[in-house]
Amino acid sequence: MKISGHILIIDDEPVLRKTLARVLQQAGFEVTTAENGEQGLAYLQSSNFDMAYMDLRMPGLSGLDVLNVIHANYPTLPVILFTAQPDLSSAVEALRRGATDYLLKPLKPEIIIERTRVILAAQQKEKRKREIAMQIESLQTELKNLENSESVEAATVNPSTERFLKRGVMVIDLHARRLNIGERIINLPPTSFDYLLVLARHSPNAVDYQTLVTEAQGYHADAREAQELTKWHIHQLRQAIEKDARAPNYLINVRGLGYRLVAD
Repeated sequence: MKISGHILIIDDEPVLRKTLARVLQQAGFEVTTAENGEQGLAYLQSSNFDMAYMDLRMPGLSGLDVLNVIHANYPTLPVILFTAQPDLSSAVEALRRGATDYLLKPLKPEIIIERTRVILAAQQKEKRKREIAMQIESLQTELKNLENSESVEAATVNPSTERFLKRGVMVIDLHARRLNIGERIINLPPTSFDYLLVLARHSPNAVDYQTLVTEAQGYHADAREAQELTKWHIHQLRQAIEKDARAPNYLINVRGLGYRLVAD
């Protein structure tokens, strides 16, 4: 499936704004840039966008202010925030307010392209499902059967193949970037999926907070920041995976150290 989409970039730094636009355009995406939050919101009112990249700190309306408006008026629009200086409280608050993910500057082109493709691929898949359900009622049963057979196939694949990583009842599809537990197909936010993948690769051993951040997100954080960042993504994973997030069976906290995955 060809991944395409219209992306809005909101950033007050002209050089970064132009560089990010060029990277995404060369990867085949349509891009519109805005130099501040007010201009970005105006573009959202006049055009359709598939996702947005936005600086957390801007003069005038801040990234969090703009995020509040976007989440209220365009709740399905994925927004990735980025910042030059790590601000743990703002980053976590942004995720709580509906941001899809956040990145630290300097932005790496390969990470930007990968995140964009993963998010837009998920968007296009969901859009196609809705179109099928709305246009042809008779295909609803077939679509459900296809999804059920897909989950069974994913759960019974040979775990030695490069595409799949199996840990107990869990099968992680590295190509589709999703998790299968039995017949359940679980789609995860991109960064949370990366945290699960790190835990699975180290399982059943515990992984400390800093190692989780480094291997899942590609940058170094001090011990306190790493603990807070990890707690947020483990919270998201537990909400998606565990039957009772308050009494987890899979994602176990190792006090004072980090987390480990128990999938047997």
